[in-house]
Amino acid sequence: MTTDSILIFVILGISLVLFISEKIRVDLVALMVLVALTLTGLITPEEAFSGFASPAVITVWAVFIISGALTRSGVADVIARLILRLAGQNQIRLIVLIMLTVGVMSAFMNNIGAVAILLPAVVSVAREMKISPSKLLIPLAWASLMGGNITLIGTPPNILASSILSNYPEIPNFEFFDFAPMGIIVLFTGILYIVFVGRHLLPVRTPGTGLSQDYPIREYLSEVQVQDDSPLLGRAIKEIDWGELNILHIDALAGELLDPQSDHLLESGDRLLVEASAEALLETSQTLGLAPAPDGDRGNLRTPDGSLKLAEVVLAPKSNSIGKTLSQLNFRVRNGLSVLAIRHEGTTLFSRLADIPLQFGDSLLVEGSIERLSALRLNPNYLMLDTYPPLELRRLHKAPLTVAILLGGLVMVTTGWLPVPVTLLLGAILMVLSGALSMDEAYQSIEWKSVFLIAGMLPMGIAMEKTGTAQLMADWIVELIGNWGPLAVLVGIYLMTGLLTEVMSNAAATVLVTPIAIDAAFRLGADPRAFVIGVVLAASTSFLMPIGHQVNVIIFGPGGYKFSDYTRVGVFLNILLLLVVILTLPLVWPLYPGN
Repeated sequence: MTTDSILIFVILGISLVLFISEKIRVDLVALMVLVALTLTGLITPEEAFSGFASPAVITVWAVFIISGALTRSGVADVIARLILRLAGQNQIRLIVLIMLTVGVMSAFMNNIGAVAILLPAVVSVAREMKISPSKLLIPLAWASLMGGNITLIGTPPNILASSILSNYPEIPNFEFFDFAPMGIIVLFTGILYIVFVGRHLLPVRTPGTGLSQDYPIREYLSEVQVQDDSPLLGRAIKEIDWGELNILHIDALAGELLDPQSDHLLESGDRLLVEASAEALLETSQTLGLAPAPDGDRGNLRTPDGSLKLAEVVLAPKSNSIGKTLSQLNFRVRNGLSVLAIRHEGTTLFSRLADIPLQFGDSLLVEGSIERLSALRLNPNYLMLDTYPPLELRRLHKAPLTVAILLGGLVMVTTGWLPVPVTLLLGAILMVLSGALSMDEAYQSIEWKSVFLIAGMLPMGIAMEKTGTAQLMADWIVELIGNWGPLAVLVGIYLMTGLLTEVMSNAAATVLVTPIAIDAAFRLGADPRAFVIGVVLAASTSFLMPIGHQVNVIIFGPGGYKFSDYTRVGVFLNILLLLVVILTLPLVWPLYPGN
């Protein structure tokens, strides 16, 4: 083993620890890897920054822009409505249609976007049918991962693997639908597993009968009355620092119900409906001159009849609220809504909500006027889960042109008129020129975290190949299990990728394993493309943990899932897909050319 290979293993080991620990953002870790490879002389500065000009990176962000156009033009919403309406009241049919819909959508747009579009619709349908959203959301997320395998642009691993393969001129590159046979087999296998096995293992949580039953908030509600000696007398409600008290609404002495952003000047006798723990209520009430409201004509936790509504929202994938607290966001003042509870890391929290750093996948129970909730629906930082996104908020008049641009791009790439990156870049430009989305919205549609992750990790693949580390690791695998034949080596590479993708980005796992797979195939005299297909299929099997992929995270809160739910349902799906891939991949992609 050379000194360069030892350095590669050290950098790899440290980056894996950082990826798994999540102490540092994954995109920042990727950039640290890039710098480390350059400083150690393993790659040149030109090679280090080549990732940012890579066709793979251009393809990825172009796909994000096209996905954004499909979302803002309402195309995906219309498809979601039509398909979910066909399901009727049959739960099995509903699961099949959800998985087919998101699988097909993920073949042509990024899977995070497909899940984000369908998530509110699926939750709404679950509540209408009085079934638990947890029975539908894991199938939704996992079908998006499996459906992404159908086309070249369906998921970053496919794009990256094809880009890496293009560095080997002796190997024919992948065409747009070369992934389709195995992708379709994997998707239908996943659907059959969920229908016959998985749905029985899925938990029943957060019953779909309504938010008031999802969150036991009433035991955290109290009614307090402003006392004669309160320091709050004569002060406007919206200007007061309430500390740990979450003011839901005010029952004024005059009999009028007011929201927390009212200019009403508090009077002695005004009643406040607050959400807080008993300890916080006792401590803060003494300071602010509040006392439990006496029973009487208005002493019954009076709630507005239609003026205020409950809704559940989840942080969007690219939300700028991630990592910030409600206090830092000034959420109540900015949005005019009260947060009653937060479902955070699998636990529903009711106290000290203002100080909890929000994470991607957290869901918030909010209360406010219909107007305020409608305004929040337009906020790109949040996804409303209570009902379908209203189509009037989309640019439906742009939908036909958006579909035409997408279909035209598919014709170009399938016929070979233009290379895939050029076609998708042209498609992204046309989406902006057509008005389906603005240039600012195009930038907002791009998942920059993924772009920098991919651009930062691509030089690792260059370094592994340049230093012979990929060849070294391929030799180890072949020497260990090569005597059992190329299929055994393929299985080993599949398992390696599958394990890596559970603890790190599937894009990073693809960059690391693809050069090893190609060198192993060369060593065995096998077709490298078959081995690369095995890598990208394994990279989309993030079923064991919620942290395996962003689509798992986005459904974690709305589904009320626990960490173990993913493992219990996903382990059998992983085993089944491994068996299916072993049996079918050599038939679709013969391991030896000419066979």
